[in-house]
Parts: sequence; C-alpha cells; structure tokens
Amino acid sequence: MRRLLQTAFALACLLWFAPPALARSYDSNTKAQINTKVDGTLDAFYAKVPGSQDVVSRAAGVLIFPAAGFMFGGQHGGGALRVGGKNIGYYRTDRMTYAVRPAAAKHAVVIAFMTQDALQRFQSSKDWDVGADASVAVVPPGSKVDASQFDKPVQLFAFGDEGLAGPVKLQGAKVSKVG
Repeated sequence: MRRLLQTAFALACLLWFAPPALARSYDSNTKAQINTKVDGTLDAFYAKVPGSQDVVSRAAGVLIFPAAGFMFGGQHGGGALRVGGKNIGYYRTDRMTYAVRPAAAKHAVVIAFMTQDALQRFQSSKDWDVGADASVAVVPPGSKVDASQFDKPVQLFAFGDEGLAGPVKLQGAKVSKVG
C-alpha cells in the first residue's frame, strides 16, 4: 500500500510540474546558443544538400532545428524561425521520428515555408501539428532539390553528414512556440 501511495504521489507531482516546465521561455544565453547552432545548421544544409540555398532564398520563412536536438528514433529540441535572414521566434518540437542508418546519428531538420500564406498559418497556430498539415511535403533522400518544382507550400528536409536522410514520420509531431 505504501508503494502504491508513493507511486501515486510521484505521478501527481509529475503531472503538476510538467506543463509549466514544457512551456518555459528560453533565456538570452539559450537563444544565443540556438542562434549559433542555426547558423551552423544552415551552413551544413547548403554544403550537404545541393540546391538548398536556392530553397532558403525563395522561402517566405525557414524553421531550423539543429542536429544537437535529436535523439535516436525521435527529436526533441529547440530551433528558430528565420525570416529575411533574422531569427524572429524560437520553437521546440517533439514526437518527430525518422528511420535512418544507425551509424548516422546526427540529423537536423529544415522546414521551408515557400509561401507567405503557409508561413502565416504556421505563425498563427499555437501547436502546429506537422503530421496533420496536408500542405507539408517531406523531401526524400536522393531527391533533386529544385525549389521551382515543389508542389506543396511547406517542404521538410531532414539531413545529416550524408545529405538528405529519411524517411521521416510526422504523425503526432508537434511544433510549439517558446517565449
């Protein structure tokens, strides 16, 4: 009985304290770290994925989640929304999964909003359900990246040392703004 009460108390504490912890704001040091990682991620994206610089230059906005936020089989971490070359907001994601070779552990995600309408819909959402948004297309490994050929207004790129990675599973993946 005592063990049951301890377990119930621990669960109640977890449920009470978890929501505020998830909704926390990033302090200026964390934002500076994210900014540095985002810059490095974009440099790597340009180097590893031919055609990606053209995609970013044509996009209304780009959401970047650096590789450091990824864990095996899924992704949890912080990133930034960049519009006009400047980071204008900070976001976190969870439940985004991908299947890649086990040796290729580090992966980053770049989400390009190719239209102003797609960017505005994302910015106005509280918790963007990536998997439920029919306007999102995942660019598969081995694809030729050509921004003029995209048929959906949101393009998601998962990449690592070898270039584009995947497949990426978006069902249940959420992106939330962090203050």
